[in-house]
Amino acid sequence: MYALKSSRRSIRSIRELTDGEVDLHGPIVTLFSGGLDSSYLLYRLVQAGATDVHAISVGLGGDERNTQIQRITDTLGVRLRFSDARAAFVEEFVRPAIAASSVYLDTHPISSSLSRPLIARIAVDMAREVGAQVILHTANRSQNTLRRLNCSLELLGFEGYFGSPYELDPVDREVKIKELRAVGLDEMAERSASGDSNLWCREFESGALDDPEEHSVPESYYRWSAVRDSPVPPTDVSVTFRAGVPVALNGRQCPLADIIEELNWTVGAHGLGRYTGLEHLPGGAKVLEIREMPAAWLLLASRRHLETAVLDAETIREKLHVEQVWVREALEGRWFGALRAACQAFVLQLSTPLDGVVRWRLSGGRASTTSIVADAPLYVRNREDWEHAAIRSELAHWGRGTGQWHS
Repeated sequence: MYALKSSRRSIRSIRELTDGEVDLHGPIVTLFSGGLDSSYLLYRLVQAGATDVHAISVGLGGDERNTQIQRITDTLGVRLRFSDARAAFVEEFVRPAIAASSVYLDTHPISSSLSRPLIARIAVDMAREVGAQVILHTANRSQNTLRRLNCSLELLGFEGYFGSPYELDPVDREVKIKELRAVGLDEMAERSASGDSNLWCREFESGALDDPEEHSVPESYYRWSAVRDSPVPPTDVSVTFRAGVPVALNGRQCPLADIIEELNWTVGAHGLGRYTGLEHLPGGAKVLEIREMPAAWLLLASRRHLETAVLDAETIREKLHVEQVWVREALEGRWFGALRAACQAFVLQLSTPLDGVVRWRLSGGRASTTSIVADAPLYVRNREDWEHAAIRSELAHWGRGTGQWHS
C-alpha cells in the first residue's frame, strides 16, 4: 500500500523550470506521447538549456507510431525511452476494471483512469533508475489526466519535483505549431483534436470536439468501428468466463489481451462500441469526450449477463454501488489508494462463481444475446416445470391435507 505525502514540490508553469530552483543540467523525465503538447515541452526544455532529458513513450497497444515519435525526439536532440507496457496494462489494470464493471455514471467505460497510474509508475521507476529529481507531463487544467497523474505520482512516493508546466501557464496552439515548425516539425499542424489510445479504448477530445452543443466527429477518427466499404455479414460471438475473467473467444482459449484485440475489430465492424460522454472536472464543470471501445462494450455487457445469472439480486444491487465507488477512486487518480483496493477485494470475492459462456449475434449495427449459460445458475429454463415443482415443494411443507404448516 502506498502512503499519501502531506506535501510535494510542484511544477505548474514553464516559468518554474527556468527560475533556478530546478536543475536543468540534471536528469529530467518527461512523459512523451508524440503529440503537440508533449513535443512542445521537449522543445522548451531544450531551449532552456536542459541537457539530460529522458522522454518516455509508453506502449499500451494503441496507435503508437514509434518511427514518428523517434523522429521528433531526434529532431529535438532528446533521448527517447520506449516502454512496452501492453501486458502490464491488460493484466494489472484492465482485468480489475472488468471485474468492477467500471462504467462512469452509466455513460461510458473508463479508460485513461486505467492507463495513467501505470504510466506514472513507469515514470517513477525510470526517474529512480537515472537519478532524476523531476518528472514532467503535459496535462492541462481542462484534462482529468492532470489530477490522475499528479495523484498517482504522489501516492507512489516520488520525492522530487513533478507536475505539468501547462497547468498555470498554457500556451496557445498556434504558438506551439509555429515554434515547432521553425525546427522542422511541420506535422503538428495536422492535429485537429487531442487523442489518447490504448488496447482498451481510443479517445478524442478538445479542438474540434470542444463544444458539446455542436460537435461532429470525423469518420476518419475511428479505426475499429470505421464504416466499411461493403456490408458486414452477421457474426456470432461467444465469450467464456472463468471466475469472471474472459478466458476464451468462440471456444478458443487465449490471453485476455488477444481477446480484447480481436473483439475490437469483430464488434467494431458492426459499428458497435462508440460512446459520447461528459466527464466532470474539479469544481463541477463538464468536458466532452468521444470514445471507441467495441471490446469493452461487449465484455462488460457479457459479464453483467453472467452476474445476473449467478448472483442474487441484493448482492448485485450492492455491487452496483461499490462499482461506482471504485470508478470514483480510479477517476480521481487514487488507483494506489486503500479505498479502491478494498472495493477491488469486494468485487473479486463475487467473481468466484462467475463461470459460463455468453453468446451474441451481431448484425446490422445491433447485438443480441442468443445464449447465456452459467455453470451454477439461478435462472429458470422452463417456467411451467419450475412452477409445478415450486408448488409441490410448498405443499410438501403442509401436513398432507391437515392445513397445518410443518417447518
